[in-house]
Amino acid sequence: MGRPEGKRILVPSESVEQRALMQWAAMQRGKRPELALLYHIPNEGKRSAAQGARMRAEGLRAGVPDLCLPVARGKCHGLYIEMKRIGGKATPEQLGWLDALRAQGYAVAICQGWESAANVIESYLKEGKA
Repeated sequence: MGRPEGKRILVPSESVEQRALMQWAAMQRGKRPELALLYHIPNEGKRSAAQGARMRAEGLRAGVPDLCLPVARGKCHGLYIEMKRIGGKATPEQLGWLDALRAQGYAVAICQGWESAANVIESYLKEGKA
């Protein structure tokens, strides 16, 4: 049974998914205080040419993952997450960063939707792997 003609399924944006994840993390801090260390790396968005040049001079790099949880578990130094909306795909630059971070001893994951990211974080905190 397909969708009725003209009806679109709305998929939350990556921003909406990431905000939902951060709300989840804030609610989980009672049992997982280390979630207070979860932070967003503001590497996306449209900028003027001057702003982009200034930010690149300050260290902005294409493809850096969206989120970092700097909490060591098992053999991993921390966890990096590239957030995607449901159906979203990582860019070659993002895949390159994730491969390089994995080679340096970090757990990495690409997560479609906040629930996927929450599950990865829970697994990482319990078992030390993403």
